[in-house]
Amino acid sequence: MRKTVELAKKHKVKVGAHPSFPDLQGFGRREMKMPKLDLKNMIMYQVGALKAFLDELDMPLNHIKPHGSLYVMASKDEEMCRAIADAVTPFNVSIFGMANTAHEKIYKKERKLDFVAEFYADLDYDKNGKLVIAKGKNAIYDSNLAVERALRAVSKKKVKTTSGTDIDVGCDTICVHSDTPNAVEIITKQKGTPLKKISK
Repeated sequence: MRKTVELAKKHKVKVGAHPSFPDLQGFGRREMKMPKLDLKNMIMYQVGALKAFLDELDMPLNHIKPHGSLYVMASKDEEMCRAIADAVTPFNVSIFGMANTAHEKIYKKERKLDFVAEFYADLDYDKNGKLVIAKGKNAIYDSNLAVERALRAVSKKKVKTTSGTDIDVGCDTICVHSDTPNAVEIITKQKGTPLKKISK
């Protein structure tokens, strides 16, 4: 954690917290059930640890975005979103999530948090707006398609689903996963497009 913060400061990169379930072997990508208070405490503990390193180097915490299954499960579970909101509130920073899901309903509309709608450039969406995540992921995603989809999400707030229909999406910030093999290629192609203007 310290090394990451030091590198971020060196390269002038903003730092956000990415708390997850305590699932080291599954990298936070396996579903878990936790009592609401335990979930809140777990998130505060993880974010608090990062904030201590940031404080030491005089860097601000920019945002919080739940990771993996915590993020996906919360998008469909309002009570889980409330526990996350309880944990995020004391840090007084933005929270990233998906528009038109429980994320937006609870974080933005109910709790009045600074909600940042996130669009995934390197994942497909199904007709219900759910992310299509293949087991073992790590597939190369067409970089031209990723940029084209992101540009359309920015300008039209639309994305074409795996069934060929359009759905509404939010796009205040764009996610490209670091474990997508050609992530650097996708991000590099964004340069020189309007996408760079919406970086949060």
